[in-house]
Amino acid sequence: MGVVLLAPCCHSLLRSVHISFCICTLYNLHILVELIAVSAGAEGPWYDYSAYTECKYHPEAPLYNGGVLVDRSGRIPVAYHKTETGVYAPAFLLYNLTETTRYSFSCWVKAKGTGSALVRATLSAEGSTLNCIGTVLARSGCWSFLKGGFVLDSFSRSSVLYLQDVDEKMTEISVASASLQPFSVEQWSMHQQDSIRTRRKRAVTIHVSDEQGNLIGGASVSIRQSSRDFPLGSAIANTILGNKQYQEWFAERFNAAVFENELKWYATEPEPGRLNYTLADEMLEFVVSNQIIARGHNIFWEDPIYTPSWVRKLSGDDLRAAVRSRIESLLSRYRGQFVHWDVSNEMLHFDFYEQRLGSNASSEFFRTAQQSDPLATLFMNEFNVVETCSDARSTVDSYISRLKELKNGGAVLEGIGLEGHFWRPNIPLMRAVLDKLSTLELPIWLTEIDISKKVDAQKQALYLEEVLREGFSHPSVGGIILWTALHPNGCYQMCLTDQSFGNLPTGDAVDELLKEWETTEGGLTDEHGQYSFIGFLGEYKVSVVAGNKSTETSLFLSRGGETKHATVHL
Repeated sequence: MGVVLLAPCCHSLLRSVHISFCICTLYNLHILVELIAVSAGAEGPWYDYSAYTECKYHPEAPLYNGGVLVDRSGRIPVAYHKTETGVYAPAFLLYNLTETTRYSFSCWVKAKGTGSALVRATLSAEGSTLNCIGTVLARSGCWSFLKGGFVLDSFSRSSVLYLQDVDEKMTEISVASASLQPFSVEQWSMHQQDSIRTRRKRAVTIHVSDEQGNLIGGASVSIRQSSRDFPLGSAIANTILGNKQYQEWFAERFNAAVFENELKWYATEPEPGRLNYTLADEMLEFVVSNQIIARGHNIFWEDPIYTPSWVRKLSGDDLRAAVRSRIESLLSRYRGQFVHWDVSNEMLHFDFYEQRLGSNASSEFFRTAQQSDPLATLFMNEFNVVETCSDARSTVDSYISRLKELKNGGAVLEGIGLEGHFWRPNIPLMRAVLDKLSTLELPIWLTEIDISKKVDAQKQALYLEEVLREGFSHPSVGGIILWTALHPNGCYQMCLTDQSFGNLPTGDAVDELLKEWETTEGGLTDEHGQYSFIGFLGEYKVSVVAGNKSTETSLFLSRGGETKHATVHL
């Protein structure tokens, strides 16, 4: 538990489920109120972000001491459930699971025998079965950590949570240190707000004095955030070019962008040697002129369907020369202008280049890209990692294994891209996946967020808000990009506006969150000439008026554990 120091006269405020008694001067009272708000009414443990990716000789202790799996004798009983295929799987019998509760599940798993097995946790509840609530690549001889979770739509009097080999082999599975911890919607939200306060905000004290250094009480202070530190943006397409209304709408909201298709190989070099960067150049001019950062997407797409037809006909040295030319041409042209590059897109699902150039091809792509643009952060980018755990090709452990394999092969791989094309998000699973990926200590971005058009507009907005709140509050997420480029016929799956730029429900959800995650306030300095607040990270305009004197100054609020102090002279 951390301790937050507010002022010399306010000893501490414990970040726990109870409120510590604290006496503060009035000028810090509104800070105290904000800090207390995230804890008031909370009961039970705080969410534990712990995760492990290494296989251990002994399992760690269960999170939350086992949570609701612990019986009256203090044990965690394990039963065996006979699956439809006749396999007896380790299982936990659960009673009285409630709807909307966020359940966090974890355990340590070992596969007996030789080799490894992909193990999936499944929940069979009354009236429904959640096919996958978590996975782990279990090995023999050591214990691997599974972390996941689920939310139910309705009350289930009796349920079974069981683990089995995805391939339905007769693998004997051992389970240890299991835990199931429920969190109410209110608790989950409070934990998000606490994480936002500690990771996305910082305490500030403005000191106002005259030219002689005399403190000025009663001065009027106005705080207005002019830019956000956290990158939140959207994909754009060439439809934004020449469309002033679209450009103004975008620039008013977002500080990050990605080009939907205009940098992909099939767009920039449809025929060998016929390079065309016109659209990408014009789109880059728009984002730069509006101080918007841009991700480079993508250098290679491993899916052969989206590989230029002329490239699919190449092999051997001809293909090797073509891919090297692609990297050098693209990155030398835009050197230093894109903050990220998705070097290999969706390589857990497809392997066009490695099939033809060998297993080390991807590592070579990353090395060449780093040499061509050393300042850009190089990413893998993948789908169905954070959206679900039902896709055996892209489980969280598969992604981690591939990332480690590339780095061990010499790839300069510096970022983790999670596309985030959701149908119905499983928020506890999403958090668990982010927890495991966080152990790699690499930047994590949600790169293509949308909600399936198969759900109605109101549910799209509800699910989108859930995903954005979870991403923004997670300590390891560095940025979020929506996949909402607008075309005359709509968007890929989800639009934010209609063709006249009137908000759809999803657009309202985004605007409301942008407003919530921005600081604008004001008040009077106290008798010590001080005005304090907690603000979201980013740049501010600070205006101060006292009598017939006034001034305006800029303030940049970066991440830091200590209160930032700024002095304004009138």
